[in-house]
Amino acid sequence: MPAPVKMHPVEQILRQIRFDKSAQNLSQCPPDDGSEIAFAGRSNAGKSSAINRLCSQKTLARTSKTPGRTQLLNFFAVDESRRIVDLPGYGYAKVDRSTRDAWQKEIDGYLSGRECLKGLVLLMDVRHPLKDFDQMIIQWAAQANMPLHVLLTKADKLSYSAAKNTLLKTSKQLANHPAPLSMQLFSSTASTGCDEAWDKIGEWLDLPVATA
Repeated sequence: MPAPVKMHPVEQILRQIRFDKSAQNLSQCPPDDGSEIAFAGRSNAGKSSAINRLCSQKTLARTSKTPGRTQLLNFFAVDESRRIVDLPGYGYAKVDRSTRDAWQKEIDGYLSGRECLKGLVLLMDVRHPLKDFDQMIIQWAAQANMPLHVLLTKADKLSYSAAKNTLLKTSKQLANHPAPLSMQLFSSTASTGCDEAWDKIGEWLDLPVATA
């Protein structure tokens, strides 16, 4: 019989994650203590799919073919003191400007004022990196000296060489970023880059991972 596939220790922990609450504004967020990391990305960058894959759950974060499905700050509890946050996507085609501006204000307030935020995962479609929203998040991370980990998603949509070239080119463009920044290829469908992403999540959340 083939040997069982060994599960990444962070994946084992994240499989126990549960939905905590949704917040329409900062006052509805959980208490600002413990540790949390946030996932941000333009609409249709594959953010919800990435969260579901990394947590080994199919319906934890809602996915939709309609861009902009996530319209609240959604908090998921890893344990009593650690959380993952799914931030609203940007670039929604069917949302009026005043609503979009209101969401952006809340997100800006969260990113700039959340003391327990340990790192930000920015998801960019590998075929369309460094759009305006991406640049805004990258600039904010630089100003706040916030650790930033970039997932170039949907890597399975390109050949390996094309995806690797995009990774190298994008890394070079951000080489002078002053805050801690790392970048990788990722695919929820093909599970590309999961181990690297789990390593980063475990580091930021200081997860009690056994080193057996």
